[in-house]
Amino acid sequence: MMRRFAALLIALLLLSIALAEEIDLSPTPAPDVPESASLPPMSDAPLLESPPMRLNCAAALLMEADSGQIIFEMNADSPRPVASVTKVMTILLTLEQLDAGRASAGDAVTVSDTAAGMGGSQVLLDVGERQDVGTLLKCMIVGSANDAAVALAEALYGSEALCVEAMNRRAEALGMTNTHFVNCTGLPADGQHTTARDVAVMSRQMFAHPRYFDYSTIWMEDVDHGDGRVTQLVNTNKLLKLCDGCDGGKTGSTNEAGYCVSATASRGGMRLIAVVLGAASGKERFAIARQMLDYGFANYRQYPVAKKGTRVKGALPVTGGEKDGVALVLDGDLTLLVNRGDEQRLSLSPSLPESVAAPVQAGQAVGHVDVIAEGRTLARIPVAAAESVKAKGLPLNRIIQNWLGRF
Repeated sequence: MMRRFAALLIALLLLSIALAEEIDLSPTPAPDVPESASLPPMSDAPLLESPPMRLNCAAALLMEADSGQIIFEMNADSPRPVASVTKVMTILLTLEQLDAGRASAGDAVTVSDTAAGMGGSQVLLDVGERQDVGTLLKCMIVGSANDAAVALAEALYGSEALCVEAMNRRAEALGMTNTHFVNCTGLPADGQHTTARDVAVMSRQMFAHPRYFDYSTIWMEDVDHGDGRVTQLVNTNKLLKLCDGCDGGKTGSTNEAGYCVSATASRGGMRLIAVVLGAASGKERFAIARQMLDYGFANYRQYPVAKKGTRVKGALPVTGGEKDGVALVLDGDLTLLVNRGDEQRLSLSPSLPESVAAPVQAGQAVGHVDVIAEGRTLARIPVAAAESVKAKGLPLNRIIQNWLGRF
């Protein structure tokens, strides 16, 4: 009896080992979730090696907003002051606070001595005046108001200094490696600088918020100070009237920064972002930005290359599995910006192993497909298993019978 009991224990032990081969009990690491979601990263290289036109400014960059692809750039990584274009980050943080529910557009803000005393462009807020967050955001977007920017910084973060710390953290999270903020307004300050590339990065994030366009398209509007006094806001972005499809942007100018703008326009469902830094005049910065945007829309279009879930032809061999192969799918959407007429020059180059060992989980990454144009890899699409494939199980009944039959 004892021998049979011992044999039964051994058989049960073998059973547990066999089951372990079919069930993956290893812990799955939790994914890293950023504090604030970011759009996909920008392309590594511009589509054009040099600008197709003469750009009379210190730095420039033209980007397609959805993919982040850069069409062309000039001195895009040269650090420099950008005046009130700095407010792009202040606006972005405010929009993110609103979207996250940490603030509401109707929240009342009492204007401090510091905010009311800001120089430069203002909406002329008084000390102790009460305005809501939405109105202050509008004043910052439409009129580039420094007093509104500081009032929001103090209301949302406790002080301008704490807001600046948040601005630098967000810049780091977005990969803006050549940017350092000292204030939230863009007024001249030692050590404050950014680049055309980094301006495009944070502008792309700002333009991804639909709420932004509720304010950016306002051309002229009055601000009631509540004491019988009214200030008229006039949009600093003249491209709204000069450029077809322009519906947003941020201007800035100081003696050291020159005339700057980060502008966006949408035509035919495609959105472009033009960054112009260090132009000689306000009129010239707008002319350059318009020329850049017109060029992009005339010469490029969005081309859908891949859709997530699309089946990959054939099956990947599986070793040690209940099935000999596993179906594959593309594990990502991809829309590229291509020169009109060049769609046929794109090719797909798969990079997959000869086989994969069981067990295989549905959604498991198994390789990728490179999208290539003229010998240059433009993008990489992950490839995943479309289904699960279990490992072959051991013949448990036969094992138990063999062991029991020995006693």
